[in-house]
Amino acid sequence: MEVTEKTVFGFVKPEIDVHILGISTITNFLRECGFSVEIAPAPIQKAVEDIQKANNVSLLCDWIKTNNIEVLSFSYRLDPRDGRDNFCRFFNQLKDYRLLKEDGGPVETVAFAGLPDTCRMLESIYGDRIIYFPGDETPVESLKRFGVPDRLLPKSFTEIHEYDRSLEDFAKKFVESEKYRLVGPQDHLGYRECGTKNDSFLSRLAYCRSKGTLPLIRVHAGPYSPNREEALKEYTSWCRQLASSGLLDILSIGSSQLTQQHFGEDWEGLHNGGGVPVNSEREYIEIAQAANPMLVRTYAGTKNVPWMAEMHERTLNISWHALSFWWFSRLDGRGDNDVLDNLREHVETIRYIASTGKPLEPNVPHHFSFRGGDDVTYIVSAYLAAKTAKKNGIRHLILQNMLNTPKYTWGVQDIAKGRAMLRLVRSLEDTSFKVSLQTRAGLDYFSPDLEKAKVQLAAITAMMDDIEPQNPESPEIIHVVSYSEAVRLATPPVIEESIRITLGALREYRYQKSLGLTYPTIGNKEIDNRCLHLYEEAKTVIECLENRIPNLYSPEGLYLAYSQGYLPTPYIYDPDHHFPNATKWQTSVIDGAVKVVDSTGKPITAKERCNKTIS
Repeated sequence: MEVTEKTVFGFVKPEIDVHILGISTITNFLRECGFSVEIAPAPIQKAVEDIQKANNVSLLCDWIKTNNIEVLSFSYRLDPRDGRDNFCRFFNQLKDYRLLKEDGGPVETVAFAGLPDTCRMLESIYGDRIIYFPGDETPVESLKRFGVPDRLLPKSFTEIHEYDRSLEDFAKKFVESEKYRLVGPQDHLGYRECGTKNDSFLSRLAYCRSKGTLPLIRVHAGPYSPNREEALKEYTSWCRQLASSGLLDILSIGSSQLTQQHFGEDWEGLHNGGGVPVNSEREYIEIAQAANPMLVRTYAGTKNVPWMAEMHERTLNISWHALSFWWFSRLDGRGDNDVLDNLREHVETIRYIASTGKPLEPNVPHHFSFRGGDDVTYIVSAYLAAKTAKKNGIRHLILQNMLNTPKYTWGVQDIAKGRAMLRLVRSLEDTSFKVSLQTRAGLDYFSPDLEKAKVQLAAITAMMDDIEPQNPESPEIIHVVSYSEAVRLATPPVIEESIRITLGALREYRYQKSLGLTYPTIGNKEIDNRCLHLYEEAKTVIECLENRIPNLYSPEGLYLAYSQGYLPTPYIYDPDHHFPNATKWQTSVIDGAVKVVDSTGKPITAKERCNKTIS
């Protein structure tokens, strides 16, 4: 099927699967091409979890017919067998209720996006009746699988920057050399407090800085099992194995949505969408003991946030806290709090964290990017969170910079965005407030082809070093995303190999840079101009906000910054129009950067955006 400009695309997933980045990404691609896109609202997502009920399938039918959806895509990125069974039930209902074109219905094409194993199982059942998206697709490949003709493809999707080619060439040669297999533990454990109840991130950071052995390595990990007790038992085993390797500094518990949303409650009848199902303080204590001498951190709660933070202190001696401010709320479907209540709980929690002396990581800017936010919004949101943290007593901030988000951003733009964000946030530094940079790869960056993913991991590590290429201590922290993430959860052997690739690539890239063999990123006019432009645009938005919104760095002020439209999120699903000013904007990828654009696709300056925003 070759689609036309009038083709309507529809995307649906079960409510239990909270992975929305893939849907956000492909819908962004399609809108860039000029197509109409419908994302299933929450009642439809809930309905497809039990689609065999008559009232549920009726909801689906009405949604498809009302929107005249011709290309329908079903997404499921959890357990492959569950994904197969869910899709088969879904497809059977499409047939039974005559929704397919061949039966007289509107749906001409059906697609499935999920894990490679799920795609293979479904292909053995349906063959080429279905279009499959296992996650390895470039933007152009994704669009062409849907039948989008070349004439509708945006130029930015078909170009590859010279810098990105140079990183790929470096990484491919490095991985093929297998030098990373020789990487061993770093000298990170020689300080007095290590492994004791008084151990801390700041102590380890100071020791490694004195020894010249930065970066610290963080990993987010956790097995999935439908049996809660088995999952916890396996995770404690993982903790011991990772601790014994000596490669990992900070273990981030990949806790389940139920842990974050319903900790300490009865989970009977509730779905566990994956992750470690921790549900008691005793279980957290056992995990921390098994992980020693690694430092440990975990997700904040999505309700009772201050209490959860206190509990994490008691049970984990948590290495640092992470808060998402606007996110993990009703805004993104990850929590029960409305946005203002979420901000109030988070600011209250920040004050508690400040009393402990622990660092804070604002888990913020990439969540705007996930929902179509532009690069200026990424930077502004990071600054707003950082200044709010400082005003409420935080003395050490961990600034997370998620690269290649979205994954079709050019590397030179990623570097410029990181530098501009650092310049603004570090302007807040003084004797009582310090900032540590934490870098990581994007959530949807890695290929399901594991050898290709290893190359991608080495390439993105090299890019991390180019954010501050003249600072041998930067980045201070690398959050290593394992190369298997597009296919399956990373086990300890994969995690350890991923750390070795990361540390080995960083050392090799720095060595080649010292010989003048890498792409020049110091004094590079293109990067410098991009960075200056982003810095000035972000400053314009920040100054506008500070002039227009009283008490900006409060829950109410931060709420107004979003609700009045200063932080665009065009791909948030907002059927009740709670945030029309935030969703009214359009964004587009132009020369490898994400920009706010007008109806003709022309970029809008920050000053114009502010003038169009109603206070």
